[in-house]
Amino acid sequence: MTQSDFSKRTPEETFGHHAQTLIAEDLDGILADYTDSSILVSPAGVLRGKTAIRGFFAELLRALPQAKWGVKTTYVEHILFLEWTADSAKASVSDGVDTFIFKDGMIHMQTVRDTIVPKR
Repeated sequence: MTQSDFSKRTPEETFGHHAQTLIAEDLDGILADYTDSSILVSPAGVLRGKTAIRGFFAELLRALPQAKWGVKTTYVEHILFLEWTADSAKASVSDGVDTFIFKDGMIHMQTVRDTIVPKR
């Protein structure tokens, strides 16, 4: 799929691509679903644009390398409510909750809340 085809994606297709690239630990692929005006909000603050969001996902992948992910999705029009878990040799998450707002086949806004618990 070319970048111009991304605007035709449904929220389910956009999140499907996001999940595939996250599982593959493909940082460039993950960022392909965001625009320079995308916003990600977490307890740490507000990140605007691909450069800031790249740092968030780089850190997430470092904290949870080769994780096994569990997800429960609820879609309503252009919104996705996501509950998720992750388990890796380095750490785990049992309480992940995100909300995605999609626009023109891209992730326009995202909220994230999770607790990364390091393993000993």
